Amino acid sequence: MKANLCKAISDLHLKFAERSWNDTSQLVRRCMDKPRVESKPCEPLVRSMERLQGEFNVSTMNTTRSRLEMIAKQQGMGFHVTEATCYLTADLFYVEVVLVPNGGVEEVKVAPQGRAPVSSESLLQLLRSKNFADFSVRLAGLFTQYNIPGDNEIKLKLFTSLQALGKDLQQLSPLPRAVKDSDTQIDKINYGRIGCLIAGKEDSPLAIQFYTAQTELLFLKEVTCIRDVVQAAQVTVGISAVTHTLQMASVVPQPPQLDPHGYPVFLPLNEVPNETLPACFLLKLQPAVPVIMSFVNKLSQITDVTIPDADLQWAPLPKLLTRGSLTPNSLMETSDEQDTIFTVGLPADVMHTCILPRDAWESSAQRATVMESVPFTHPAHVPAILDLLRHQCAINSLLRSCATPQCSVCHLQFEVFPESDTSFSVTFHPPETDSLAVLLVNISDSRQITCRLFGLAACDSSIDQYVSTIMNRCMSIPVTLRALYSKLEVAASVPLSPEPPTTTEAENDHSTPLSNTVTDTDGASTKLSQVAAVPEDGFGVSNSACCPMSVTNSELPPEIKASAAVNPYPFTPVGVFSH
Repeated sequence: MKANLCKAISDLHLKFAERSWNDTSQLVRRCMDKPRVESKPCEPLVRSMERLQGEFNVSTMNTTRSRLEMIAKQQGMGFHVTEATCYLTADLFYVEVVLVPNGGVEEVKVAPQGRAPVSSESLLQLLRSKNFADFSVRLAGLFTQYNIPGDNEIKLKLFTSLQALGKDLQQLSPLPRAVKDSDTQIDKINYGRIGCLIAGKEDSPLAIQFYTAQTELLFLKEVTCIRDVVQAAQVTVGISAVTHTLQMASVVPQPPQLDPHGYPVFLPLNEVPNETLPACFLLKLQPAVPVIMSFVNKLSQITDVTIPDADLQWAPLPKLLTRGSLTPNSLMETSDEQDTIFTVGLPADVMHTCILPRDAWESSAQRATVMESVPFTHPAHVPAILDLLRHQCAINSLLRSCATPQCSVCHLQFEVFPESDTSFSVTFHPPETDSLAVLLVNISDSRQITCRLFGLAACDSSIDQYVSTIMNRCMSIPVTLRALYSKLEVAASVPLSPEPPTTTEAENDHSTPLSNTVTDTDGASTKLSQVAAVPEDGFGVSNSACCPMSVTNSELPPEIKASAAVNPYPFTPVGVFSH
């Protein structure tokens, strides 16, 4: 059989040895155009055609047409030609490409359903530079943008509803609000009611940028700022198993108004044209976001749209956060007790080791799922959804920092233990002591993180504010521990006052032991008994038990400036929630 196959291939080589590229291309095209049972062309033939076209020099109108036709078929679109104009068509839009005799492109237009064609400069430049690969990617994005499910009647209704939603979001964006960040772009992304809105056009979808964490890596004499990937969401619509009432016109009064509490005012849905359809709006998250179970439930409460549990796959939050994100300098291993251990190499042969106890992070409260989209039915839901997603992104950023190479000046070994769905404790070995200390971290929202230190016999009363300030600025557990470690080293070198230490209320509070796993210098994992008194609820400490929260710029490292803790998200939509 092998000999027969080799002879057949040899015969094919002889038969087509004298054929030109154009002849071969035409033969492949004829094979692809033959009727087939399947709706899609034969994949091997498609790949062959793509490779053949890649070899052609696009210098004639025919070769450009061929490339555009192949791209249209790849995206599942129709293709039509009239003289020098090519049309790439779909149900709710088409792309019009006007060619010139030498194979160049004179104009590219995009026409949504029922609207006049509009020129697209971005698509035109891609074709003029013969960048067919990127043009195909952009066309795929357009196809996704307009790929609304359902029959033609439902498609048109959903398209109309989606356009009305987009106009309302654009009207909400410029409404006055308190500015929280000196960087205008960052302020819109992290604090805007609907983030930084990227208005949808005929050739690009409506999108929202709603979170980015700026991590400051503290080196000895300089600060390096790294801005994380901007978290975004595309606004679209999708089919639902349950019917929902969707707007067919704007629900924002003209001109847009704010109520006495500063919240946007919306018209009741029954006062504007609406339709009950088997669909809902979607925020398609880019990239997808790991979300803990309690936040998934809160999203359902905000939107009144139940997220089917069958569609969700649950796993411990740290596992989802580090999946595929480890760097070459990071190592993840599992101890005998199945605790997750991250060992991260840093500059100057410095390392930090983070332990995440398996039993604690596999509890139901810490289980999470990767959400690719969030359903909703009203524009008033969007601000509350974004606030919740920002909150989750802040938690994710801090936990991810444990497995990320970041600056340090000492070897750090610490354990991160969950205390609630929005707080955790960090157990570490302070300098010049034989015991352990516990830093409790509470993420009340995406820009308000507070820290409290337990386990040290004597410490500066401003230490909590000091650590909280750094944590908010750096969004990194290892970097914050590095700064805290340096401050404690300075404090340890100062002679203690002869006066006996005063017992604080926090030390007298009822407490329970934390069982912690730490790694000694030989790399062995050991269980340690109670070394610090920690409140039972992690952060359920009365105000009287808190240390004074005062700090000045002179007390911080020269690279950090103190910033007042404020609530950056006062807005919550009202009037459309069932609860």
